[in-house]
Amino acid sequence: MHYKEHLSKDRKFKKLLEAAQPHKLKIRKNICNYLCASIMSQQLSTKVATVIHNRFLALYGGKEPTAQQILDMPFEKLRGIGMSNAKTNYVKNVAQFEIEFGMDHKKLHKMDNEEVIVYLTQIKGVGRWTVEMLLMFALGREDVFAIDDLGIQNAMIKLYKLDNSDKKKLKKELLRISSKWSPYRTYACKHLWEWKDNTPVVKKIKEKNK
Repeated sequence: MHYKEHLSKDRKFKKLLEAAQPHKLKIRKNICNYLCASIMSQQLSTKVATVIHNRFLALYGGKEPTAQQILDMPFEKLRGIGMSNAKTNYVKNVAQFEIEFGMDHKKLHKMDNEEVIVYLTQIKGVGRWTVEMLLMFALGREDVFAIDDLGIQNAMIKLYKLDNSDKKKLKKELLRISSKWSPYRTYACKHLWEWKDNTPVVKKIKEKNK
């Protein structure tokens, strides 16, 4: 597995990899639904997020809806699956953006990571972290480092015994360490989450009816 050899050059990371199974990256076709599921799952446990996502699919007969179907669904009905007003608005914002500007796989495939982040964070309710997760778990990009993810930060603080009293200093150090993992930083993140057992919820939502 090529990425393991590269990451193993980092002695501390090598230990973490020894007991770990190799990871593969998935490509998901339906970016709009993936993004909606990500918004729904934020700040929720995996279990609750899965329940809400299943209720969402149930509104459309168990199938992934089109962006137009999401827009056509009455606000109260969409909110009724267990989302806040804000999240319901954000889901509708994603659908609106898909219709107006498009976010299909082919379109995003032509952009580099930073361009995808700039493009999709125009949507109100979609932040940088959400798009980083999308790059990793839906677009299969190999070199994404989610520096603002607390799970990643905590895992690196523990693995490299870092001082986290000064947040600015800590970020610089995280970037310095992670730069050595390039061009396989996504795999490094996945192994760090696994090691700390706190993989982001968005990854665990199964994509139905591909």
